[in-house]
Amino acid sequence: MYLRIWLAIALALLATIGTPKASNARSAQDKTLLALTGEWLYVEDRTKGRAIEKQGPPMSVKFVLRVEKNAVVWVRPRGDERMTLDGSTIKKEKNNGSFTRYRGKWKDGALEYTLETVRKSDNSRALLIQRKFRFTSDGLLVSVAVNGGKSSVALYRHPKDIALPSPAKATIADMTWLADAWVGKRRSRSIEERWSPPLGGAMLGVSRTVSRGKMVAFEYLRIVERKGGLVYIAQPGGRRPTQFVLTKLDKNRAVFVNPRHDYPQRIVYELSKKGALTASIGFAKGGRPRSFVFKREKKRLPLDK
Repeated sequence: MYLRIWLAIALALLATIGTPKASNARSAQDKTLLALTGEWLYVEDRTKGRAIEKQGPPMSVKFVLRVEKNAVVWVRPRGDERMTLDGSTIKKEKNNGSFTRYRGKWKDGALEYTLETVRKSDNSRALLIQRKFRFTSDGLLVSVAVNGGKSSVALYRHPKDIALPSPAKATIADMTWLADAWVGKRRSRSIEERWSPPLGGAMLGVSRTVSRGKMVAFEYLRIVERKGGLVYIAQPGGRRPTQFVLTKLDKNRAVFVNPRHDYPQRIVYELSKKGALTASIGFAKGGRPRSFVFKREKKRLPLDK
């Protein structure tokens, strides 16, 4: 996909040879701008020298760009941001005694975008964020620097152009070790997952989080057989299902991945030799996963008759 678009941009550049320079530049810019349009999803951190556990997106995991005349619009829930192409500044007042200046510029085949927050009291800078969007044959490279610090660089792609993982061969019987009632605590929260035994090519699960005596979250879960492998299906809060493909299965460890999802992209269950169950979520590549440890729920004694 990206190689095809990149070749189209290169051919557009070749086609402009012999035409006026201003026309050349404008044509190349227009082609590249069109390639920026759409939804972009974080794929991997490409910051040089960054430890794998510290890797992650330098900005939103997912964002949407829309091309308009003389600008690229960053579509945001709290209000779109218009990134100009000519270096002109857009100023927005804030309610906390400051204002923000936005400035975009097209330079050397990339969109450079600066956000600066300034205190009204003394006209001093409170925050400076510098972003650069550059389309490559591998996807969209995004670099972000905060307050003049070192830039963080990451690769983004359109979700439909992110390769899906190869599924591992397995049957639902291979997940028998997960079947049980699992409970754990984190600070003031109690979390439980209950998994039914494998039957009919599927396991059903439900998760519940309770804080200070009230349920604050729940999730419907399934693991089902599909085309010789297993698929993990999650519905947090009963919302639309998201599917994760089993990519690796050891005796007591299962890895499910969906790189086209914003977060999590990777779910891992692992049963220790001592009988504790660890559930981890994170990105498909790099980063420090978030983990939670469960223990088997103590069997309740039958009521005295």
